[in-house]
Amino acid sequence: MNHRTGALRKRAGFGTLAVMNPAPLAYLDHAATTPMRAEALEAMLPFYGERFGNPSGSHRVARDARRAVDEARDVVAESLGCKPSEVVFTGCGTEADSLAILGALRVRGGAAVCSSVEHHAVLHVVEHEGGRVVGVDTSGRIDLDALAEALDDTTTVVSVMAVNNEVGAVSNLAAVSTLVRRHAPRALLHSDAIQAATWLDLRSVAAHTDLLSLSAHKFGGPKGVGVLMVRSGITLEPMLLGGGQEHERRSGTHNVAGIVALATALRIADERRVDEVARIEGLRNRLVDGLIARVPGTLETVPRQDKVAGSAHVCFEGVDSESLLFLADQGGVCASAASACASGAMEPSHVLAAMGVPRSHAAGAIRLTLGYTSTDADIDLALEVLPAAVHRIRDRGITVRGAS
Repeated sequence: MNHRTGALRKRAGFGTLAVMNPAPLAYLDHAATTPMRAEALEAMLPFYGERFGNPSGSHRVARDARRAVDEARDVVAESLGCKPSEVVFTGCGTEADSLAILGALRVRGGAAVCSSVEHHAVLHVVEHEGGRVVGVDTSGRIDLDALAEALDDTTTVVSVMAVNNEVGAVSNLAAVSTLVRRHAPRALLHSDAIQAATWLDLRSVAAHTDLLSLSAHKFGGPKGVGVLMVRSGITLEPMLLGGGQEHERRSGTHNVAGIVALATALRIADERRVDEVARIEGLRNRLVDGLIARVPGTLETVPRQDKVAGSAHVCFEGVDSESLLFLADQGGVCASAASACASGAMEPSHVLAAMGVPRSHAAGAIRLTLGYTSTDADIDLALEVLPAAVHRIRDRGITVRGAS
């Protein structure tokens, strides 16, 4: 880390945990959020200072801000392999998901279909609208035969995530797209690709979809800004009315700093993906192999060939996740049991239940997710702390409630 990068990270508040707790820290919760890339932070800072304009204006300060948004839109379009006019900036990934599904249903009517392991930002919307939920296989990928049966002439939007946010399973969107075009030709295919940007070439993901959601903080950008790709010719009913920004698709003053940082982080993720994936996959394999060797009764939830390189989701038989996470945190290992949005839940996740993971294992699930900042030292600490925590829980029958 050079002097400038270190200064930027310090200005952003990185290193706070190290100051509060000088003990070693292994951050293995990149699926919840990623540290901002220094380049993204550097790109956004001027828009909190001298480049403060509102891009909806007409004077030179506003035009400067609008130019920055337009340039960011071009970068995102390049990463997705779409037209700049097909990029809609939103306030977060959840908003992008809701705009895709609700926006399509309000215009087209009919019914929505999704998989049973979608993020709640999709699953709850489809359920609320009376849609159909399709089961998955033991690897967390949608059951294609069941999907074919669920599709009919009333289906107007289908949502299948590119990468599962809990277990890292990669969907076969090409096969899903083929089924949708065959059995529900008037339906739009949406993909929540929020966990995909770090690991997959988004051009190949977007090629099979009509609508696609991203969230900046999952790939080294800031929180509070997302993207919905909307193919040309598709009309969505907007969820926010007002100034008519984003070509009447998403009103509200642009988060210029966030949009610029999102584009910067996405460009870097795209440029460095091949090398970073190879490095992180090696770390992930060492972590999972080490846990299996040290802890009897460890279940690797999804085969490695079916998931992204940063996912090390495992289940420990006879262990309570809440107790394990408490002891892991005490040892300096940051992880989660499920989606960050549901990390306080006492029940095993809906994803593991849908996959048919036995409750004896699902109750001891831990989501360990790596990212661009992950190091060998992180893996060393995790392999020291986690087996000791599991053995302690098993040996003493420890149950820690409300310890978070």
